[in-house]
Formats: sequence, structure tokens, C-alpha cells
Amino acid sequence: MGFSEFTRERQFLSNVSPSTLEWYKHSFKWLLTESPSQDDLKAAVVRMREKGLKATGCNSAIRAINTYLHWASAGSEVKCGPTCKHPKIAQLKEPQLVLPTFTEQQIRLIVAWKPKDKYQERLHLLTLFLLDTGCRISEALTLRVCDLNLENLLVTLDGKGRKQRVVPFSFELRKAIVRYCKESNRTTDHLLFANCTQTKLGRRNVLRDVKLLCRRLGFTPPGRTLHAFRHTFAVNYLRRGGSVFHLQKVLGHSTLEMTRRYANLVTSDLQAVHERVSLLAR
Repeated sequence: MGFSEFTRERQFLSNVSPSTLEWYKHSFKWLLTESPSQDDLKAAVVRMREKGLKATGCNSAIRAINTYLHWASAGSEVKCGPTCKHPKIAQLKEPQLVLPTFTEQQIRLIVAWKPKDKYQERLHLLTLFLLDTGCRISEALTLRVCDLNLENLLVTLDGKGRKQRVVPFSFELRKAIVRYCKESNRTTDHLLFANCTQTKLGRRNVLRDVKLLCRRLGFTPPGRTLHAFRHTFAVNYLRRGGSVFHLQKVLGHSTLEMTRRYANLVTSDLQAVHERVSLLAR
């Protein structure tokens, strides 16, 4: 059994998405053999680091490789656990960095921006959609008009692992969507955000346009710019009293631990709390 058998089984029996298959194939390129020893696995991680991969990038490949190693040893019927004897790679320690977000002033600038043509209107609606729903950019770019329930202010998103979820959106976003669909003649089977040939927008092109917009509005785009919309949504959701359990459902996380990463309060929040609880404050 080897890489091709594993990916074929995952494709046809586990029905994983095409992006997951690409993730497996890319991760397996770090292995020089289909039956690696523990020393081979250590050497693979060293090669990742020498090529400049950060701990997060290494851990992504490590998860795929460990999944393959368990499958090669025990098959897909048994869940991997501490009793498994097959070779495996330990996850690298990742730095606990504060997730990049847009500031309140930057959000106001984006919301108040007045687009001048149909391409800018599409970009503006996309930024509003990301800010209002907290969805991934990949989920927004594959969204069709028929996935929007404008009457009940709900949208059905296709998340990772082919998992759908229903997310609410605001009445203000509804007005922007209705206006955009009317002006661009979008029908129910159209992608909400599409290029001139009515096909999916490229992520890199969107990233370029959003960064240009940020600079046009007078500020430097935050790190991980497109994902920063999701971070911003999550932080503001919790800041305004939202439950971390509800946030988990909205973001489409499979575990609560993933959602807890977004619960890092910004410095201003900590300062405000400290003023209220400080023994020296009157």
C-alpha cells in the first residue's frame, strides 16, 4: 500500500474534497519513501525547516503524513490513538501570536467606501460579506445567489470537509446584496461573486484588490489580509457579548479548541478591564 492507494481510498470511500486531496499530495512530497522509518520522518521535518517552512506549515504537512502512516499500519477502520505502534511525527510547537485584525477605524473606512464601478462594487460587497458573516474566503467565492435566504437573513455555506452550515447575516448586508444583484443582473444560479465570464474569482486576485483598497483608504493591510476579516468578526463577536459556543457554530469549527484561539482579547480590552478591577483605581 502506498500514496496512490491512500489518496484513491480517501477520494472514493471517504469522499474528501479536491482541496484535501491536493493537501495530501503536497504533504507526501516531503517523504522520500512510502514506508518511512522514524529517522526518515525526522529527516522530512528537517527538510521542511531548511526550506523555510514555519511551524504552522510543517504541522499541516505532519497531520497529513500521520494520517497516511496510520492508514498504512491499521487501515481506516481503527482510530489512531496512543496505543498505535506505527511511526509518527510529533507536532512542532507553534508560537502563540495575536491574530491580525482590522481596527474599528479601518472597518469604518471600508464600510463607508463609495465604489465607482461594477468591479469596485463587487469588491465592496465581498468585504462587507466577510465582515458580517465571518466566513472563509473560499466559502464566499463559491457562494451562489440561491444559497441566500434573503427573507430570513440566512446563508448556507459550504465549509471544509464538505460540511454545510447556515449562518445569519444583517439587514444592512441584505440591502447591499439586493442592490448588487439587481445592478449586476444576478440570477439564482449565478455565483454571487464572479468574474466577467461568470466563473469563480481567483483568491490571489481578490487578495491583490483588497490590499490595494486598504492602501487607497490610507492604511496598511493587516497580516493574512483575507483571513483577518474572519479574525475581526470573531474578536468583535466575543467583545460584544457573543458566546464562544455560538461562535464555534458560526465559524464552522469542528472543535471548541480551534475557536478559543479567537478569544484573545486585544490590548485595549485588557486595559478597560484593568481599570475596573484595579485595587488602585477609584
